Amino acid sequence: MYTLLIVDDEPNILEGISRLLDWESLGFDRIFTARSSFEVISHIEAWRPDVCLVDVRIGNEFGYELINWLKGIGVKSNYIMMSGYDEFDYACEAIRCGAQDYLLKPIERQKLQARIEQIVVEKLHGTLQKKEKKNMDPVLGREYDKMSSLIRKIVMIVGMEYGQHVSLRSIADRFHMNATYLGQIFIKETDMKFSEYLMAYRMYVAKEKIIHTDEKIFIIASDVGYSNMNYFYQHFHNYYKITPSEMRAQFRE
Repeated sequence: MYTLLIVDDEPNILEGISRLLDWESLGFDRIFTARSSFEVISHIEAWRPDVCLVDVRIGNEFGYELINWLKGIGVKSNYIMMSGYDEFDYACEAIRCGAQDYLLKPIERQKLQARIEQIVVEKLHGTLQKKEKKNMDPVLGREYDKMSSLIRKIVMIVGMEYGQHVSLRSIADRFHMNATYLGQIFIKETDMKFSEYLMAYRMYVAKEKIIHTDEKIFIIASDVGYSNMNYFYQHFHNYYKITPSEMRAQFRE
């Protein structure tokens, strides 16, 4: 059985995440919560968590600094960063400190479930009570753990920033790499240009929202990074050979 630690300075968040999943069915028999880095430091030797969910801001402190400190003293855990801030600098810090994921609040149950299941199976070498699901990239159709570390980070970034202005150059700058070279690496491993992958991921998210929500199409377009509706309709129709409205009607029949 495993131990979970949730670190957040907001009591309602601690309670909410404690109840968000059926932790016992995932193998977690101990759940600890902490509202400050000091509280974590004071109890970490006794807790020894297998998984740590850490908020990016804990009062006036940063969660990634806490993670780096814990790793520095030899606490081998699987870290997931949480944040109410949709800011890329925080996502980069999460990647740098070795976090398994960067989840935006409010935490989506399915995303957290998928990540915890992956950690249980791949990192803790455990089993799940239900049929194990492979965590696949929806565009490439490949398991994330089969990708190189660099490509996995890039697709993780797209998964977090698809609704904003993100480009190969902006990612290359953040990793202090040459954009052309990075693009060549991406093509070599994925058989796709980065721009093609980004567009395909946006189309995937748009389709999911069109099918599973009643959100207006123009709002969905904006959510996935399109400020020009004509441009969105053109991309969507070229990709799926059907309009967004026709797709929604088709799945509601």
